[in-house]
Amino acid sequence: MSYMPNVIAFRPRTVSEPLRRPSILIRAAREGQAGWRRDRDLKRLLRLDHSPAAGNALPRLRAEETLLNDARLQRTADYDMHRHVLLMIAILAEMRAAVADAPVPVTTGTRIGAAMVAQMGAGFSAPGTAIPAHP
Repeated sequence: MSYMPNVIAFRPRTVSEPLRRPSILIRAAREGQAGWRRDRDLKRLLRLDHSPAAGNALPRLRAEETLLNDARLQRTADYDMHRHVLLMIAILAEMRAAVADAPVPVTTGTRIGAAMVAQMGAGFSAPGTAIPAHP
């Protein structure tokens, strides 16, 4: 008989607040995942010479996206919808890459895959509070 603890260890979330965006923006970002190439597109979007490690660009992406979202809500003339969609694509892709690359804590000899941990973590969040990392 094997011992199975009823406690699941989750990695702490790096995002302090959930993204609440219009569904059309989220749909566009999910559709854009198919053409996303991290090495090419992340460098261009962040204007860097090399791509940072998976998940390290999330704070900067979230900050830029928040500024664009504020411009969208205020209906300012300098709002760039194309860049906003690109930032949302990058955020979703980086969240997925961070989950895939992060080590999963192993308890009592049982390994849980990163995808399974991400799915279980998404199930515990309240409905409509966050964007899932996968379509």
